Amino acid sequence: VQLQAYGGGLVQTGGFLRLSCAASGRTFNGYTRGWFRQAPGKEREFVAGASASGYSTYYADSVKGRFTISTDSAKNTVYLQMNSLKPEDTAVYYCATSQYGYGIRRAPSEYHYWGQGTQVTVSS
Repeated sequence: VQLQAYGGGLVQTGGFLRLSCAASGRTFNGYTRGWFRQAPGKEREFVAGASASGYSTYYADSVKGRFTISTDSAKNTVYLQMNSLKPEDTAVYYCATSQYGYGIRRAPSEYHYWGQGTQVTVSS
């Protein structure tokens, strides 16, 4: 399974970006998927996740109401729409998928396949 994340960039406070994560070697359907981020000097943290079916989504409190995770099954691609961006959202963003076909997964250790990361920088 290979994940390719892209769509990061430099944006001003209040702006928006959409990250994409394309999978090859396996479909996202039937497996938990998520987005994480890691800022310099900090641990990787959960941002958003979707259930195996894709119908249930969940978010970190810090992004709730601003970020949206979604899946295009036809394209086998997961998206993270990020609105009202803040400087504290600056980080490398990673997509990931699990071998689990059930449950809510927030810990990085619960994910088995990772994309390479894409940099998001929000200027003040």
